[in-house]
Amino acid sequence: MVVVSTTPVQSKRYIGTEIPVIDLSCRREIAQEEIVNACEEYGFFKVINHAIPNDVVAKMEAVGLEFFAKPVTEKQQAGPANPLGYGCKSIGPNGDTGEVEYLLLHANQQLPAKIICEENQIEFSCVVMEYVGSVKELACEILELLAQGLGLEDTETFSRLIRDIESDSLLRLNHYPSYNCNKEDNNKVGRVGFGEHSDPQIITLLRSNGVAGLQILSPSTDAGSWVPVPPDPAAFFVNVGDALQAMTNGRLVSVRHRAMVTSYATRMSTVFFGGPPLHAWISPIPEMITTQRPRRYRSFTWSEFKKMMYSLRLGHNRLELFRFKAEEEA
Repeated sequence: MVVVSTTPVQSKRYIGTEIPVIDLSCRREIAQEEIVNACEEYGFFKVINHAIPNDVVAKMEAVGLEFFAKPVTEKQQAGPANPLGYGCKSIGPNGDTGEVEYLLLHANQQLPAKIICEENQIEFSCVVMEYVGSVKELACEILELLAQGLGLEDTETFSRLIRDIESDSLLRLNHYPSYNCNKEDNNKVGRVGFGEHSDPQIITLLRSNGVAGLQILSPSTDAGSWVPVPPDPAAFFVNVGDALQAMTNGRLVSVRHRAMVTSYATRMSTVFFGGPPLHAWISPIPEMITTQRPRRYRSFTWSEFKKMMYSLRLGHNRLELFRFKAEEEA
C-alpha cells in the first residue's frame, strides 16, 4: 500500500518571480515532486518537452488566426456565445467585459456547423479534434504524475474525470488585438484584456502565439503583485483549477490570473479546460483530509458549481460558497 503524504513535499523553492518549469523528459519521480511543489506554491507552472508534435500546435494556431481574421459579420454567425460560440468584449452574462474576442467550443463532440463557414468546417473540426486529443492526454499525464506525487493510492483520481466520455471539457481561443497608443507607449503591456479570475475546472493547459500578456497573482507575501509570465510558444502553461483545489482539500491552490493587451502585437491564446462530467461529484479526497488539515469544502456536483459560476461576476472567489461546516458532517 502507498502511504499518502500529508505534508508538502520538500524540495527547492522558486525564487522571487521565477515561474516553475517542469521538464517531462526528466525522471518520473523528479517530475512528480516538482509538479506537487509548483501546484502548492503557485497553482501554476510551465511544461517543456511535452511531446505534442509541432505540426499539431501550428495547425491549431493557424486555423484560429484564420477565424479571427474573418470579417466581423462572418464571425458573428458563430455567436453570440451562450456560453459556447463566438463572443466579443462581453465576458459571461453578468456585465464583465474585456479587450478580447473569443471562440468557445466543447472539447468532446463535433463542432456545430455554425462555428465556421461551411467550406472550412471539416478542416477546422479535424484540426481542433486532433489538438484536443493531444492536449487532453498531456493533461491526464500531468494529473497522474500529480496524484503519484501526492501519494494517492488511486493515481487516476483526477485524470479519470477528464477521460470520461461525458467530460465537460472546453477549448477556448482568445484573441487580443493590439491597441493604438502614443509613441511613448510603444511596446507596453498596459490594458486589461481579460480580468482577474481563477479557472473553475480541474486543470487548464494554455499556450499563446509568443506575445506577452499573461500574468499570475503573486503567491508571496507581497499581496496584490502581478507576475508577468514570459511567453514561450514551444511550451504549455498549466493552471490548477477550483475543482482540483476542492478535491485536494485546499492543499493545491487555484491560481488567480489575468491577460493584458499589448500596444505592439496581436495575441492569441489557445486554452484547454479539463472539466469533469456534469453529474460528477467533487469532494475532498479522504486521503487529503487530516487532523492538521480538516475538511474545508462540502461535496457538490460539477453541474451545481458551473451553474453557480455563471451567476457570479468574473473575479468572485467561488469556492468560498462551498466551505464545509462542521454541522454538515452528520
